[in-house]
Amino acid sequence: MLIALGLLVAALGVLISLGERLPIRLGRLPGDIVIRGRHSMFYFPLATCLLISAVLSLVLWLINRR
Repeated sequence: MLIALGLLVAALGVLISLGERLPIRLGRLPGDIVIRGRHSMFYFPLATCLLISAVLSLVLWLINRR
């Protein structure tokens, strides 16, 4: 289990480093909220959070099915 978790973290690191070249850029999806003021910026990645939650729910459901 620990080795699988390590491989998952390594794969996530590779995806993050290649993030600019991927067709879907996490954190810049339509539905992410960005409010820019004069001297500040508020950013809430709503669509990104929903996508990650759905993917993790699917993965955990598949793992628990066994």
